[in-house]
Amino acid sequence: MRIVVVGGGVAGLAAAHRAAQLGADVQVIEQSPAVGGKLRTVPLPSGQPVDSGAEAFAVRDPQTGEPSPAFELARELGLDGDLVAPAVSRAAVLGPDGLEPIPAGTLMGIPGEAAAETAPYNGPLLAPGADVAVGDLVRRRLGASVVDRLVDPMLGGVYAGRADDLSLAATIPALATALAGSPTLTGAVRAVLAARPKDPTPLFKTLARGLGSLVDALAAAVGADRVHTGRPVRELCRTRDGRWRLTVGSTRDPQNLLADGVVLAVPARPAERLLANVAPIDLNLDYASVALVTAALPEAALPEYSGLLVPSGSRIHIKAVTFLDRKWPHLRRPGRTLARLSLGRFGEESVLQRPDGELVETALGDLADIVGTPRRALESSVHRWGGALPQYAPGHPARVAAARSALPPGLALAGAAYDGVGVPACVRSGRTAAEAVVAAVEESMA
Repeated sequence: MRIVVVGGGVAGLAAAHRAAQLGADVQVIEQSPAVGGKLRTVPLPSGQPVDSGAEAFAVRDPQTGEPSPAFELARELGLDGDLVAPAVSRAAVLGPDGLEPIPAGTLMGIPGEAAAETAPYNGPLLAPGADVAVGDLVRRRLGASVVDRLVDPMLGGVYAGRADDLSLAATIPALATALAGSPTLTGAVRAVLAARPKDPTPLFKTLARGLGSLVDALAAAVGADRVHTGRPVRELCRTRDGRWRLTVGSTRDPQNLLADGVVLAVPARPAERLLANVAPIDLNLDYASVALVTAALPEAALPEYSGLLVPSGSRIHIKAVTFLDRKWPHLRRPGRTLARLSLGRFGEESVLQRPDGELVETALGDLADIVGTPRRALESSVHRWGGALPQYAPGHPARVAAARSALPPGLALAGAAYDGVGVPACVRSGRTAAEAVVAAVEESMA
C-alpha cells in the first residue's frame, strides 16, 4: 500500500510517520526547500539557535490531563529528555496605565466572575453544535471593555486575528460545549476551569535544541529517502482503477506518482485547488501574515512576566512579546536580554511591508516605549510568515466537517487549516488522517 502525503509541515510528517507505523509505503512531497512548516529553529548571527516559528507546545490536554499528541510523539522519538519547562509562565497585557497581569480565573481572557454580566439567559446560551464569534458573545454578555482589554489581545496573540471575527467553536471548543448547558457565560467559564485536573506542573514546554529538533527527528524517523522537498504537487486525479495520480514537479518536467491513498496536509487554498476536479470544497478560510523579530539587547531590567500582549487599535505596532531568556532558562547568555516580538494582524499587514532593518527599529522602539529596554539590538533576525495563521470564522468546524464528508475514501485533510493551530492539534490531525486513509485503503483491498 502506497500513501502519499502532500505537505511536509508537522501535520504532514506526523501523518507519514503514523502511516509508516501502520505498514504503508509512504512518500512525503513538500513544495518548499525544507520540511517543518511553522516549526523552524535558526541561528542568530552569533550562532545562538532560536525558534523562528512556534516556540513551545502543550504537553497535556488542559481539559483531561492526558498527555498531548505532541508530547507522545516527542516521547516516541526519544526527545522527552530534551523537554524544558519555563521558569516564568505568567504574561501581562498592556492596559491604559501600563502592564497588567492577565487575571487568574479567566479562559482566553474571559472571566469566570463578573458582576456586570447580563441577566441569565432563559436556557442555554448556545445550542449544541451552534457557533458564534467570540467577540460578539463576550461583548453582549460582559461588555466591550472585556473584549478590548483581555479577549482580543489573547486571541490576537495566538491567531493574529480579532475576537469579532473568530469562531468560538474553533478557538475555545470547551467553552462552546459548556455554553450548551449554561445560561451564563461566566458560569460556563467556571465549569470549564473547574473540570480541569489540578496539575501544578507547566502546561507548555519546549525542546532544549528548539522545536526544529522535533522536525529533524520526525523526518529522520520517516526516512530521508521518503521525504522530497522542492516539489510542488500540481494536480490530483482519480485513476480508472480507483487509485490516485499526482502530478509533481515543474511544468517543464512533470512527473506522475501513483498512490492508493493521499493525505493533503496543506493550507485550505492549495487543498481546494487540488480537490477541484475530485471533490470540490469551499472552506472560506482567510489567513493572517506575521513577522517575528528576535533581538538580543544589552541586558536590561524587565518586568516579572514571561511576555506581554498588546490590544489592537493602539499606536503600538507589536502585538505580542516573549522575553525568551526569562521564560526559558537555557537561552540565557551573560550581559544580554533575548526577546521575540510579533507584528502583523489580519487586515493590518501594512507594517509588514517595511524592510527588515526598519521592522526591527519599529519593534524595538515599541518595546522601549512599554518597558524601557534599549532601542538598538546587539544582534537580531527577522522571519516573515506569509499566510501563516488561519482565521477561523464562525461556522468553521461545520465547514470542515462538510468538506471531509465530501471526500472519497482514501483521501484525507490534515493540518492547522482544519483542526487547530497548536503543535498538538497538528500532530493529532496528521495521525488521525493517516489512520483513516490506511483503514480505507485496507478495506478497499480486502
